Amino acid sequence: MKILSTLLITSALIFSCNSPAQKGVKTVQQAFPIVKTDAQWKAELTPAEYNVLRHEGTEPAFSSPLNDNHKKGTYVCAACGNPVFKSEHKFDSGTGWPSFDRVIDGNVAFSTDNKLGYTRTEEHCAKCGGHLGHVFNDGPKETTSKRHCINGVALNFIPDNGEAK
Repeated sequence: MKILSTLLITSALIFSCNSPAQKGVKTVQQAFPIVKTDAQWKAELTPAEYNVLRHEGTEPAFSSPLNDNHKKGTYVCAACGNPVFKSEHKFDSGTGWPSFDRVIDGNVAFSTDNKLGYTRTEEHCAKCGGHLGHVFNDGPKETTSKRHCINGVALNFIPDNGEAK
């Protein structure tokens, strides 16, 4: 009887670690070089930037002026200015969000997100940890086949002439 009790307790412990309550938890935790309190982020960012960058929100589709931006330049994190995407890697995905087929290597970090009931790869600024968007495997086949679907409010655009916009 004691063996059966031990087996039942052990089984319960093993299976409880895979319960549905774990589905909303990120599987990758990272430390980022820029660390600020929630109050500091809230004071520095607009409400829309704060919602997306610090609380992993999503802006409405087709709401960002950067979706239709066709100028040459660099897209940087709106929270810290870290360069994350180049204009030559931007493409029109038709989804309503700025989309890129690649990141600037080393400037974007990735984690796993299960908030919608299935696994997605979430993208963060590698300096401040700000939520940028998600990456999918339905991008241009002739390049990387990746679609980095990014919230425009999480980005600022720096044109090649250097003037911030």
